[in-house]
Amino acid sequence: MPAFLTDIGTIRGIGTAVVFIAFVAVVLWAYSNKRKSSFDEAANLPFADEADSASPRDEKAGDDKP
Repeated sequence: MPAFLTDIGTIRGIGTAVVFIAFVAVVLWAYSNKRKSSFDEAANLPFADEADSASPRDEKAGDDKP
């Protein structure tokens, strides 16, 4: 192992740099224009009509009511 990698401070510095680069990569991915339409669609999912997503089990439970 090279001598410069035996110092714990150097190893921590390299780890910090790797995590920072990964963070920047995720931020750039999240704010890229290619992902905008996908994220806009996901943001509107809570407002989607519930009747479209009703499962057969939910419909069957409503039949028991008088």
